[in-house]
Order: sequence, then C-alpha cells, then structure tokens
Amino acid sequence: MAVKIRLTRIGAKGKPIYRVVVADSESPRDGKFLEILGNYDPRKNPAEVILKEERVREWLAKGAKPTLTVSQLLEKKGIRA
Repeated sequence: MAVKIRLTRIGAKGKPIYRVVVADSESPRDGKFLEILGNYDPRKNPAEVILKEERVREWLAKGAKPTLTVSQLLEKKGIRA
C-alpha cells in the first residue's frame, strides 16, 4: 500500500478549504483517509496553513510521499519532504 500526503476538499461551492490528510494512493480525492494532519485555506491573505508538524514528520519518516502542492506547503512551513 503506497501512502500519500495530499489535500482533500471540504469547502462549499466557490469557497475552497482543504484538509491535509494521509491516504492510500488508490483512494479517491475526497474518499477514505488514514489521518488528518492539518488544514489549508487559500482564500485568506496570506494563505493559512495549519499542520500537526510532529505527525507530518512521523509519516514522512514512515515513507509517505507528499503530492506536489503539499510538498510546497510543507516547505513554506519549514518541513523538508
């Protein structure tokens, strides 16, 4: 089972808010996930990123691969992927 750290959408139509989750790479975007690691709100200025940094580091150490967008968010927070 390949595990990815990715975004899942939870916002209303026209008002996107995303959760940063750990999920099996084969599950759908808004489908089943293993753990919620934080939130991302792109509508705020600057964009707001809230993460459980310790849990993110643990998942990365276990071999979870972040998507491109999530890896950019992690770098903004100072976490190397």
